[in-house]
Amino acid sequence: MKNRSSDKVRPKKFLGQHFLHDQHIAHKIVDALKLDGEDNTVLEIGPGMGVLTKFLLENSAINLSVVEIDRESVQYLHDHYPQLHGHIISGDFLQMDIGGIAHKLHIIGNFPYNISSQIFFKILDSKSVVDQVVCMLQKEVADRIAAKHGNKTYGILSVLLQAYYDIDMLFKVSPGVFTPPPNVMSAVIRLRRNSIVSLPCDEKLFVQVVKQGFNNRRKTLRNALKSLNLAKEIITLETLDKRAEQLSVTSFIELTQAIEQSRGRAID
Repeated sequence: MKNRSSDKVRPKKFLGQHFLHDQHIAHKIVDALKLDGEDNTVLEIGPGMGVLTKFLLENSAINLSVVEIDRESVQYLHDHYPQLHGHIISGDFLQMDIGGIAHKLHIIGNFPYNISSQIFFKILDSKSVVDQVVCMLQKEVADRIAAKHGNKTYGILSVLLQAYYDIDMLFKVSPGVFTPPPNVMSAVIRLRRNSIVSLPCDEKLFVQVVKQGFNNRRKTLRNALKSLNLAKEIITLETLDKRAEQLSVTSFIELTQAIEQSRGRAID
């Protein structure tokens, strides 16, 4: 006889849980995964009661693992999806070493709204392994990730993710398909790793320039990047007359290259 607690999982506000109950949308999310027949290792983040999981398990070509922080959900998955035994990771995705799961990893999930940005920064840390991400998240965050330069929603995640991934905004999702319904619209996006193995600049400096620029987004880059102690020839660049949101990913790379080169000359 099963535990009554495993028959249905209670959504927990502190975990940002909003359980999708619309089967059609769940199927569409799973269908959005583009698998090439090889290296079909898939990690689902936060499966909850398995609304995506059951469709993923229907594809025998997928090598599926799930990571779930909620113990009640873990118990539910053990009780209802015996084929997942040995593939349920009880823990926090943000604390995982995902680099050791596979040399090519596909990630899917309904991301908790309260940590979705942290999840993407974690993915960026493992960009050499994470080939594809299909996820549902707050539409506002999805818009930010997909935004192009010149758009007010364009920001740190836009630049960093677009440097390494091609991003597709797939479809919007209304609050009524969740239990409990969130107070915001949701959206499903897909990220697919581009051909850039590494940027043609110091990548740590690139991240620093992007973050510094957007952390002072109302200022021109000349003022926003003051703490980087830029060389005189950099300070006079016309690019620094702009604000961070006006620079494309390519322009951020070129600015980073210029700063890097000026520092090299200073050392010489």
